[in-house]
Amino acid sequence: MTEIDFSKTPVTEIYGSNCFSNAVMRERLPKNIYQEIIAIQTGEKELTLEIAEFVAVSMRDWALEKGATHYTHWFQPMTGLTAEKHDSFISPLGDGRVIMEFSGKELIKGEPDASSFPSGGLRATFEARGYTAWDVTSPAFLKQDKTGTTLCIPTAFISYYGHALDMKVPLLRSIDALNREAVRVLRAIGNTSSKRVMTTVGPEQEYFLVDKAFFDKRSDLLLTGRTVFGNVPPKGQELEDQYFGAIKERVAAFMRELNYELWKVGIPAKTQHNEVAPNQFELAPIFGSTSMAVDANQLVMETIHSVALRHGMRALLHEKPFAGVNGSGKHNNWSIATDDGINLFDPGENPESNARFLLFTTAVVEAVDRYALLIRSSVATSGNEHRLGANEAPPAIVSIFFGGPLTEIFDNIVDGKSSAKSAAGGKIQLGVTSLPSLPKDLADRNRTSPFAFTGNKFEFRMVGSSQSIAAPNTYLNVAVAQVLREFADKLEKAENKNEAIQAVIKESYGKHRRVVFNGNGYSEEWVKEADRRGLPNIKSTPDALSVLVGADTIKLFEDHKVLSKDETESRYHIYLENYSKQLNIEASVVIDMARRSIFPAASAYGAKMARDASALAAISADSKPQEMRSKKIAELAAGLCTETAKLKTALGDAQNTEDVFAKAKAYNEKVKAGMDAVREKVDALEHLVSKDDWPFPGYEDLLFRL
Repeated sequence: MTEIDFSKTPVTEIYGSNCFSNAVMRERLPKNIYQEIIAIQTGEKELTLEIAEFVAVSMRDWALEKGATHYTHWFQPMTGLTAEKHDSFISPLGDGRVIMEFSGKELIKGEPDASSFPSGGLRATFEARGYTAWDVTSPAFLKQDKTGTTLCIPTAFISYYGHALDMKVPLLRSIDALNREAVRVLRAIGNTSSKRVMTTVGPEQEYFLVDKAFFDKRSDLLLTGRTVFGNVPPKGQELEDQYFGAIKERVAAFMRELNYELWKVGIPAKTQHNEVAPNQFELAPIFGSTSMAVDANQLVMETIHSVALRHGMRALLHEKPFAGVNGSGKHNNWSIATDDGINLFDPGENPESNARFLLFTTAVVEAVDRYALLIRSSVATSGNEHRLGANEAPPAIVSIFFGGPLTEIFDNIVDGKSSAKSAAGGKIQLGVTSLPSLPKDLADRNRTSPFAFTGNKFEFRMVGSSQSIAAPNTYLNVAVAQVLREFADKLEKAENKNEAIQAVIKESYGKHRRVVFNGNGYSEEWVKEADRRGLPNIKSTPDALSVLVGADTIKLFEDHKVLSKDETESRYHIYLENYSKQLNIEASVVIDMARRSIFPAASAYGAKMARDASALAAISADSKPQEMRSKKIAELAAGLCTETAKLKTALGDAQNTEDVFAKAKAYNEKVKAGMDAVREKVDALEHLVSKDDWPFPGYEDLLFRL
């Protein structure tokens, strides 16, 4: 454990000390080289080997001063995790000595073996060559642990033929696509000052902590990240005493070190608190550019795990590690801003800024409605299946929350009404050639909405806690880019700018306002209402992923140069395969735990109860409770054997299914049902078997002992 005293070393000195940020480059690079790097980051210039050589020398010297011996191209393959291959800085001189070298070529490009990373058919498994390319938009950083210090360089990962093999390449392409179309819209409505539009993200990370001693005794947590068996204890989260409650000292010490590690690499961790469920917590950073935010969130997840271990705990980032209590999500707070500081989702004080706000907000409404299936697919994972629509997380129906005042403003524009009440009760004029002055706080917050407007951003609440946020933001960016492209096509041809803006908003929102819902997203009434509106309700991961191979999706990605047809189809295969593999592991764990641990323990305890009953009967004592308990255990144990055998058969059938979609459906419909049937018997047995004789720590230990 790291001893931290912020009074001796102020946060201002710690923050960014292990991050090769723009501020560090400004200090260490020649002024003209630094300006070139900034131009490259903003897309105004292309990176050259000459510039890379300057940066490489500076980066190497900085890393060596910090004690680094190795560097790695840190990338994000289609596993959803990160990958790294370490190379030392040493270069032999030939006389038994070495020097420490790092060239611009080594900075720009690496060549890890790509053969064992998921490719979804983009290449044969025997074709091993892959390349990592420096992502100039995200700063290098240092990883420090007991083994030493390593310079980590964020990179993209591509195949020999240029196919994207990672999460970062499509994301960067989508950022460029949205920038192109958003700038066109801004020019069409009279903005000539903003040169670039970028997306910003602030992902809130939820997670559980459990004592390592209990974790180590459960193979389901070790192998799957969740408990496949377990009963909620007499006290759960119903008293609502965990949420925002006082943080336990052990957890506070963990959070203190977590902040320390994140601040060192320049991650602006801002907010931390107890979440709703016992031993559940949340960390939220300040907004940053999407590329940096994606990298930072991957680092956040890695750091949560490593710091938890140093404090004798294990972190659980699975979306539903415990049945019966709230699971974990990752609220993706997404916004669009210009390079000169304009938040395009921020209502303004004059008709022009309000026109811009309403126009870009309308684009999001249309994008979310038209591409609801694509957005739903971006959060389709085996873990998230446990959350979505489970009365603790947004439903599987994609909708937007605006709140009453903003919805009224849009409805009045569409319906041609001349005024509407503002949040403060005043009148908002809705003329043909001007748009209203809007109140700053346009809505309350709706925690049941999957896509909520929260002031100057949209909160995409469907993202799973263990997910990379790259795909959700990629899909969202390209969907909005397509709508903005169509808006720009109309606005660029218009003679009267104000009338054209009004017409675009009226037409678009009029067609797509069905996706706006301000009520309780958990209610059964909403499910029926959504069906009446024609909104899709896709509950299974395989069905949600099907949209990726649809002609419209492929065309969308190709038109904006985000993914080729082959790259899109590869992701469909990878995601389905990952889903099947995860459920295969979980089902195998269920069978193994049931057969090797739970059945023997339950049978032994049942036999003990039978012996106790016989002993009591021999002395004419009341033996019925023990007899009944023994019989019930025997009955459940027999049922457990039967259901485990059925699950084994269903698992074998799924494993032998060739087609990737049919296989995933078999796991979804047959294997999951079989797992649930086994769990029903096991959880019933846990109620009957003595805690001392039960082979695993229960939920009470996992959720309440830290």
